[in-house]
Amino acid sequence: MKRTFNPGAPATPARTWLRRLAALWAGSLALWLTGPLTAAPTDNVYRLGPDSLPQAGVPAGKVIGPLTLASQVFTNTTRHYWVYVPAQYTPQTPAALMIFQDGHAFVNTNGEYRIPFVFDNLIHRREMPVTIGVFINPGRTPDQQESSAKDWGDRVNNRATEYNELNDHYAQLIVNELLPVLKRDYNLSDRPEDRAISGASSGAICAFTVAWHRPDQFRKVISTIGSFTNIRGGHAYPQLVRTTEKKPIRIFLQDGLNDNRGRRKDGSYDPQWDWHTQNRNLVEALTAQGYDVNYCWGIGTHSNKQGGAMMPEMLRWLWRDYPRPDNPLDDSNRTLLGPAAGVETK
Repeated sequence: MKRTFNPGAPATPARTWLRRLAALWAGSLALWLTGPLTAAPTDNVYRLGPDSLPQAGVPAGKVIGPLTLASQVFTNTTRHYWVYVPAQYTPQTPAALMIFQDGHAFVNTNGEYRIPFVFDNLIHRREMPVTIGVFINPGRTPDQQESSAKDWGDRVNNRATEYNELNDHYAQLIVNELLPVLKRDYNLSDRPEDRAISGASSGAICAFTVAWHRPDQFRKVISTIGSFTNIRGGHAYPQLVRTTEKKPIRIFLQDGLNDNRGRRKDGSYDPQWDWHTQNRNLVEALTAQGYDVNYCWGIGTHSNKQGGAMMPEMLRWLWRDYPRPDNPLDDSNRTLLGPAAGVETK
């Protein structure tokens, strides 16, 4: 609802604003249990730009799925995943790879991220390489439900175990179970510099954990509203980064000043449960250790609005130096990238 200013209207009572603020904090604190919230006014200032929308003349990739992946790492679980194949992909040339946790949220072209549209536009303009996108959900047992736009919090399925723990179990699923399936169907680059991984909230700390354990496989990370907090020990990362030999990881972190700020149910403050403070602590640790790190702090809550709005720019930064010869006498790498044979444009 658009708010208008009426100079003749009576002032809003202070207690009304306090009630609204209290409701905002209480709702944000419960997010990790209940799933995504309705955006607050401080989130609605972030709007999707043209890079996140379909554009005339841009070759459209194909989204295949949902497919199903079973796991021996997390026994008795399956999860849905989708594969985006760019129009410019050809089996003769190895493609880059980017994997998104909570895949349903990122593949949704009516959602906050709309990654298929973003990839279409950036690949067409050569602002990122030809990249296979994979959007994978957390696992579920037969008596649990698949994550969806209506509910994808940690209570729904195996998400809390797979995403929030700091061990290498989820990395094993990605490297030993998902990658071999993908490689059967697609020619993927084996260079870890050509592989990125991303997620939001618990999916963000999950993405970082995969790169942390397996930089031999993934060296690029995008984290939005990352849960580097004490859900299952994630608050330890800043200290781990400071006390561990630097790893070849490039990471962009986004968060909002109104993310969950560590207020517990009894009113006490716990810095290990302060999402924004923990994101700042991680950036400080990464910077101190000389990591290739970038970040942006907005004014939003635990919402995907800002992360979605700035996703194209984060991707440009992440892939800024992918191999692309620049010869001032040859413009072949400075033109729009067309589709492979037989693929239509939008």
